[in-house]
Amino acid sequence: MELPSSKSFTNAMRALVGNCSVITVGEGADISGLVVTSAISLSAEPPLLLACVNRSSSSWPLLDKYRKFGWSSLGAGHQQIAEDFSGFRGVKGPDRYRQGDWEAAESGALLLKGAPAAFDCEVEEMIDRATHSIVIGRVRAIRECEDAGALVYWNGSFIPMN
Repeated sequence: MELPSSKSFTNAMRALVGNCSVITVGEGADISGLVVTSAISLSAEPPLLLACVNRSSSSWPLLDKYRKFGWSSLGAGHQQIAEDFSGFRGVKGPDRYRQGDWEAAESGALLLKGAPAAFDCEVEEMIDRATHSIVIGRVRAIRECEDAGALVYWNGSFIPMN
């Protein structure tokens, strides 16, 4: 039996609906971030999150260096932020923060004001598998915003949900 190609695998994964979140990393001018659809709850006791981050991304070295991150789920009105953080428009590093209103959490990680849910996390563990690291984050603080809707990714497009 022949294994599926990476192209056929990624095409098939586009058929899965994913909640869009932004992972923010770094400090000061040394910041970047990325959109993930792989961020999920790992545990409630203690509160842990899990996200998969490609080690070739510009954000991975900052995540490894600073060992903390912000995780902001994206609401229905955050499509431009998703496009900037996903690199769709060629936006890189600190310029990814040009849209939205950002606040520093207790750890210093940046969280998006108005996000349906935002988490201030410290890296508990990073597990390398193939091209990605499975990042386990211990939640230190939570911010919530009711009625923000959601932004999902499906079939190659960002879709606002109210």
